[in-house]
Amino acid sequence: MTSTNPNPAFAHLLPINGQWKQDVTNWLTEDTPSFDYGGYVVGDVPQTATLYCKSSGVVSGVPFAQEVFNQCQVQVEWLVKEGEYLSPESKIAVAKVKGPVRNILLAERVALNLLARSSGIATQSYKTITLARESGFKGIIAGTRKTTPGLRRVEKYSMLVGGCDQHRYDLSSMVMLKDNHIWSTGSITQAVANTRKVCGFSVKIEVECQSEAEADEAIEAGADVIMLDNFTGEGLKIAALSLKQRWSGKKQFLLECSGGLTLDNLSTFLTNEIDIYSTSSIHQGTGYVDFSLKIDH
Repeated sequence: MTSTNPNPAFAHLLPINGQWKQDVTNWLTEDTPSFDYGGYVVGDVPQTATLYCKSSGVVSGVPFAQEVFNQCQVQVEWLVKEGEYLSPESKIAVAKVKGPVRNILLAERVALNLLARSSGIATQSYKTITLARESGFKGIIAGTRKTTPGLRRVEKYSMLVGGCDQHRYDLSSMVMLKDNHIWSTGSITQAVANTRKVCGFSVKIEVECQSEAEADEAIEAGADVIMLDNFTGEGLKIAALSLKQRWSGKKQFLLECSGGLTLDNLSTFLTNEIDIYSTSSIHQGTGYVDFSLKIDH
């Protein structure tokens, strides 16, 4: 019998041996660049500790925290699943930790910071996609490339845990021709033509458009994704319907909306004529989920 896994772990996105593990090493080095004075104080007596979640949110960032503990030679037993939404009245134990006490305390802050940041993004992503679904939207909500340098992998990962799309990961993942590209090239048509020469069939081309006329030019030029940028809510709905009707049966493309979308205004922009809504609000300026680690005593 062939076994199936309908809900694979998000951790399986991360390669067994990859740059992300070196990132963890760098973060630990950043936190203790010379002497571990606290480690000197407590020594390496074996101890246990409990990792608590103290505010509501989606648990995310577990493999990154796990790698912190691994590199500090600390054992961890996770008591909750990544992606689970927790609503503690005061606090909930999410993991049990065991090892030399100085190692536990060496790992503590880096692991907690990663969990807090990752869970904050996952929680905001979850709230955003939930609002979209409750409003009847059936398409994609995606995060943008406006990520924190050095933390992109964690932040993109967190969007996925929260239920949103990560959009393009980097400049090599998809070509997005924005206003500066168009102005520097001379026209949308020329910019798309130049792009197709080098990106081949396997890389999508997206064009940022400020009007229906620009969108028509991009579609005619062969763009795969048309971003309607900074439209009003009503203007967006009119333009999206018009473009879909005008090009029906002639060209295949996806419509995307971007520009100033937040939880407060998203519902006024939603229409199923748009395939993707992209926003930085699920990862920029989001809150944190509060975690703490306490030595059992």
